Amino acid sequence: MSEQNGSKVKVGTPAPAIKGQSVVGQEIVDLSYEGGVLTVGDQKIKGKYLVLFFYPLDFTFVCPTEILAFQEKLSAFKKIGAEVIGVSVDSPFTHLAWKNTPRNKGGLGNVDFPLLADLNKHGAGDYEVLIEGGIAARGVFIIDDSGVLQSMTVNNLGVGRNVDELLRLIEGFKFVAEHGEVCPANWTPGDDTIKPTPDDSQEYFAKVK
Repeated sequence: MSEQNGSKVKVGTPAPAIKGQSVVGQEIVDLSYEGGVLTVGDQKIKGKYLVLFFYPLDFTFVCPTEILAFQEKLSAFKKIGAEVIGVSVDSPFTHLAWKNTPRNKGGLGNVDFPLLADLNKHGAGDYEVLIEGGIAARGVFIIDDSGVLQSMTVNNLGVGRNVDELLRLIEGFKFVAEHGEVCPANWTPGDDTIKPTPDDSQEYFAKVK
């Protein structure tokens, strides 16, 4: 994913637009995201971070565990000003059927964030997560409130993602944007940060044992 290979997806640049039909509750509605504006049906949402995560297929194995992990932490994402959208190459009707399948049968049950149907695979292609077989790898993208991509990671199919780490990253990016200081390795909210100049950074490094 480098400039040399013509990648559209680079941290620090505007995230690619994405659109399609999504399942919200028990309804199928149009969804689009572009330039920091998320539109879900008739609702426009601005000024929010976005976690856009791709997963391979509905009715599979690791995928429901990830989606339910996002659902479990959804209030935490909302609290820090972030929206969540899941995306796969399935149809909206398959999404709906999966939501209506009990969790103890491999289904989702109630999920309160949109599941976007990328049936034409344009989204997976634009975000460069489309792999052999025509499904998406486990790509997750953190986009800030102005539409700029701040983080991207892509897992191969066999290993699910850590939702708590995504929350930590969002809080870190928000802290940097608001305070102009940078976050060291393993930073969590409340930890010391670094003033990013040679002289001022010594205030942090002087405490390192």
